[in-house]
Amino acid sequence: MKGILYIVATPIGNLEDITMRAIRILKEVSLIAAEDTRQTLKLLNHYEISKPLISYHRHNEEIKSDILLEKLENGEDIALVSDAGTPGICDPGEEIIKKAIKKGITIIPIPGACAMINALIASGIDTKEFTFLGFLPTNKKNREEKLNQIEKSSRTIILYEAPHKMKNTLIDLQKILKNRKVVLARELTKIHEEFIREDIGEILKKIDNLKGEMILIIEGNKSEEKIENDLNKLSLEEHFNFYKNMGLEKKEIIKKIAKDRNVNKNEIYMHFIK
Repeated sequence: MKGILYIVATPIGNLEDITMRAIRILKEVSLIAAEDTRQTLKLLNHYEISKPLISYHRHNEEIKSDILLEKLENGEDIALVSDAGTPGICDPGEEIIKKAIKKGITIIPIPGACAMINALIASGIDTKEFTFLGFLPTNKKNREEKLNQIEKSSRTIILYEAPHKMKNTLIDLQKILKNRKVVLARELTKIHEEFIREDIGEILKKIDNLKGEMILIIEGNKSEEKIENDLNKLSLEEHFNFYKNMGLEKKEIIKKIAKDRNVNKNEIYMHFIK
């Protein structure tokens, strides 16, 4: 019988932010695969858990995935943990999960702390629809594409950023966001937890003195949202002509209409071939 791969969320700061179920699973599994064994050991020691640890991080995923899969196929249950929060969200885990699924191994998520969700719910910015972009690319072209996406999106945007790169990211964002609301969440659940709800210019004045893990919550583009709402009040023919007058091809127009109306593009396509 094959083992089970548990995806276990761990605290993002405060060690009390772990579920009773997570503690039980960590005690019961044969092995814990950890992004940083030293960091995980602190958590295990706090809860008096003694288990074998194996390092599993970005730089050894390929090799260690095969080792873990072999153990799982031999019937060992394994808990996958990251340094903090939920594995697989901008942390190692995606690779082993995909491979385990192909091998028919059961994957069980153990819910818990997730930094981006905690930052969002306390930001005061719209939570109904949001887009998580992780870390902005360093490649210039890819970065410009993401910044363009942020500029146009009517949804709340969530970004992670390394502390030493945050200043440059804020400078880039300042050029496109105009007067939109931005919240910088810092050191969540820790002693120095802070939410800075000011415009980017004011945050930039403070950024050199700020340390720790940081998350940016960015208000959606309300003008884009208004355009989308107005378009959806049009008939499909009027909607089509709106984009046609912009010089777009039929295939691209159908994609845009489907996205605006949140429907399958085949539905729009079928309407226009009647």
